[in-house]
Amino acid sequence: MTDHMKVGIHTDQAPPPRGAYSQAVAVGDLVHTAGFGPVDPVTRAIVGDDVAEQTRQTLRNVAAALRAAGADLQDVVKVTAHLADIDNDWDGFDTAYREFFDEPRPARTTAGSSLGGILVEIDVVAVKGSRRRS
Repeated sequence: MTDHMKVGIHTDQAPPPRGAYSQAVAVGDLVHTAGFGPVDPVTRAIVGDDVAEQTRQTLRNVAAALRAAGADLQDVVKVTAHLADIDNDWDGFDTAYREFFDEPRPARTTAGSSLGGILVEIDVVAVKGSRRRS
């Protein structure tokens, strides 16, 4: 029988929530992360002056939350990304994003959003161990 208990995931390796939510939630092998931005988990400062640098830090934060849940970026099956300036930042975002995901890359939705001073925010859905399944 699969364990379907909902477990909140928290780690000091990723920025803490700014509101009433978990960094991630796991149910069985399924992990949903909150939206992460380019914030250093220790200093709480925004990392990077361009979308590529901010994307890298954001994905490092997502990876930290996944690790705390027993998963990693290669387990990700769905990505939702928000860009503050989708018209001008798409290429820089996509180039940095490709550094973090192997084929087959996850399904992805990328939307333009008002992000309050950051250039990118990303949340993911992962299935633990899916990278090993055929």
